[in-house]
Amino acid sequence: MCRIGSLVQVVADVITLSKFIGLNEWDVQWIGEAEWSFKTEFSVADEEASASNADLVFDGLDTFATVLLNGKEILQANNQFVAHRVPVKDTLKSGTNELVINFASAFRQGREIEKQHEKLHLWNGDSSRLHVRKAQYNYGWDWGPVLMTVGPWKPIYLETYNARISDIDIRIDIPGNLTAHVDVQFTLDPPTKAKASVTIKKPNGNVLIGGTNIPVTDSGVAKFKLSRGVYDAWYPVGYGGQPIHAVEIEIADEQQNVLDSKSQKIAFRRARVVQDELIDQEGRTFLFEINNVRIFCGGSNWIPADSFLTTMTPDRYRAWLRLLVNGNQNMIRVWGGGVYEADAFYDICDELGILVWQDFMFGCGQYPAYDSFLKSVEIEAEQNVKRLRHHPSVVILAGNNEDYQVAESYKLDLDYSDETSDFRKTNFPARHIYERLLPSVVEKFSNIHYHRSSPYSGFGKPTTDKTYGDLHQWNVWHGSQEPWHNWDILAGRFVSEFGMEGYPNIRTVDYWLGGNKEERYPQSRTMNNHNKADGFERRLELYLVENFKHSFEIESYVYYTQIMQAETLASAYRLWRRNWKGKGREYTAGALVWQINDCWPVTSWAIVDYFLRPKPAYFTIKRELKPFTVGMTRKEKKTFPDELSAAVFTIETVLEVWGTNSTLSEKQATLEVTSFDLHSDWTDTWTKNIVLAPNSSTELFKGDLPGQPKRTKLSEIPKTIIVSARLLDKSGKVLGRYSNWPEPFKYITFPDVKELGLKAQIGSNGESVQLSTAKPIKGIILDVEGEEDVVWGDQAIDLVPGDPQVITTVGLKGREVKVRFLGDGTA
Repeated sequence: MCRIGSLVQVVADVITLSKFIGLNEWDVQWIGEAEWSFKTEFSVADEEASASNADLVFDGLDTFATVLLNGKEILQANNQFVAHRVPVKDTLKSGTNELVINFASAFRQGREIEKQHEKLHLWNGDSSRLHVRKAQYNYGWDWGPVLMTVGPWKPIYLETYNARISDIDIRIDIPGNLTAHVDVQFTLDPPTKAKASVTIKKPNGNVLIGGTNIPVTDSGVAKFKLSRGVYDAWYPVGYGGQPIHAVEIEIADEQQNVLDSKSQKIAFRRARVVQDELIDQEGRTFLFEINNVRIFCGGSNWIPADSFLTTMTPDRYRAWLRLLVNGNQNMIRVWGGGVYEADAFYDICDELGILVWQDFMFGCGQYPAYDSFLKSVEIEAEQNVKRLRHHPSVVILAGNNEDYQVAESYKLDLDYSDETSDFRKTNFPARHIYERLLPSVVEKFSNIHYHRSSPYSGFGKPTTDKTYGDLHQWNVWHGSQEPWHNWDILAGRFVSEFGMEGYPNIRTVDYWLGGNKEERYPQSRTMNNHNKADGFERRLELYLVENFKHSFEIESYVYYTQIMQAETLASAYRLWRRNWKGKGREYTAGALVWQINDCWPVTSWAIVDYFLRPKPAYFTIKRELKPFTVGMTRKEKKTFPDELSAAVFTIETVLEVWGTNSTLSEKQATLEVTSFDLHSDWTDTWTKNIVLAPNSSTELFKGDLPGQPKRTKLSEIPKTIIVSARLLDKSGKVLGRYSNWPEPFKYITFPDVKELGLKAQIGSNGESVQLSTAKPIKGIILDVEGEEDVVWGDQAIDLVPGDPQVITTVGLKGREVKVRFLGDGTA
């Protein structure tokens, strides 16, 4: 095999000069509308040229490409997601060969194709994108720039052979008794009379089971049966190990000469999507069950991690996915407007135990279904299903992102009760793709569960139904713009998108400003260009002004949007984990925040910015997804003793406390609840021995809020009571903690900073900070002066007296720590 170098996206090199700074995005738009030509030379040895077969393999061309080898056209390509293997035996020559790839403008080509067909409805980007099989986010999205890449974006190589294993299809069927039935099928190209050996190896390299002398002409089959306990099962992170086995296949001719050998990584796991009727609520579950264990999926949505995919490396993927796991998350959804990710992405998910929800690459549009489009999509789907089918991490394939919502929004032909039509002649022709083409490809080439869309309810229900299927809950931020405190009534069976915007680290903001101090304020032109969400200023201010007293000085604005995002997202995970109440009562089985990452430096819904700097929300989510958590709500209850009177009433404040346990064993612990009056020395503490049910939430307390008198007049200002709850094990170790404050925070009169008694003491090794206080403090964010950042172990910290917290760091180096919090007196 010969790798052909030097063919990479020169566009990435050109744009990298701008480094995503300022308004430079708009100075490079010509690149996406120009034609580009790539040329290289490579040498072929005599022995390679004399092989029976020689193929040029193009793993990915972006997008409309004509390929010439030694002056002869060998390929025309028009789909970024399709690989091409081209026989070139008759065109190849010993010595120097010339390879030229000419790329047309995908934008202009798309506009031309659109003229030949029709203009279709969509959200985000230019409507011509719907006709082009290219990463849709290149056209611009509500978090990303318009940067139309072009060129070879995956490896190109020459493969010479006499016979090769062209396909490996390993199906592992594991029923409820967890006995594994392994069916290994492989194809030989060209057909050759041969013998094969198939061996399954353990993670340590020892043989688990195998077979030899398997007859092969064009294909071969080996079947194995492994009882439970013979193999090591793969589990999601937090539920068991992630042993990766290997299937090794060797093909030899009748003279025992090895023709080809290949190794395919696999793992043993039973994965199901369970949609059962619930015990005491309308609808059905939508949950993931691995090896008979039902999993609450707490995770994130994933977009491409760079506008220029050729810059992504296995190390960058690992850094992102390690952040996800370190944040106590166990699922990632690969969103349908990007790309089918690199092999390294899925390999790392397999290794780390991350469940993958994989969309097909259709997003927010009324896609067409004419014959040439369908043919291209079918090849794309087949190739990518084959590529992903052996990964234990991939547990669901979804047909698209939000295309049924687009159809609902534009009132397209959409009769959910119609399960038999072809749909191509309707004004929502892509139903044919999602309900006919894709499910048939998935069923033929894999055992992975297929879901028509995200979101999709099924059972004849619209995508907004909260009792079936998965839900994109955007009525916080978008839609009806509900308060985030309403997450409990906005819950769905599986919330696969929800979010809140927040500014990134101030260093990231200063990076995109490029030193332009005149633009260093929230409403500047540069700031606006680095937030692509429609109406973002109105929405940010709506949620800020409803909840906080804030200023527009940039450091403060960054701080308040970050705390707002942290509070919003933590509240969602806290309330929705409460809905995981045990078998038959899994009212909410998953929450995937939009989104974990960015493709460039920007203000967005991401919880970690482009430079892998976690926002405070990352840490609040991390706390809410610990194995053991405690949660609280306070709600006012208004009663009228005289039903004819509106003036006579009583207001009581009710406190509810619950705990969660994601382990598979019950947990004995002590619940400690301490209440503080922010403006006096009054405190109240009580404890209770509790048992947290396994893999479930457990209700722990419901009663009056301690220290809060009943009110009979709206003019009576309630006391500012802060309630701290902790779960303690037998040794006194804190398993989980949470402080509940009265909201909105804008009504709180905070004590003078001098009265707080806040201490931030640097540890002896210079890499930790111990925080303690004499009064409750809300929303602590730590930082240091200068450009050199610190990796913090926690942020957005709530602190109460008697419960000091130690924050670990990397890179602090004993430097002085800056502390920000609500009511700190900073403008």
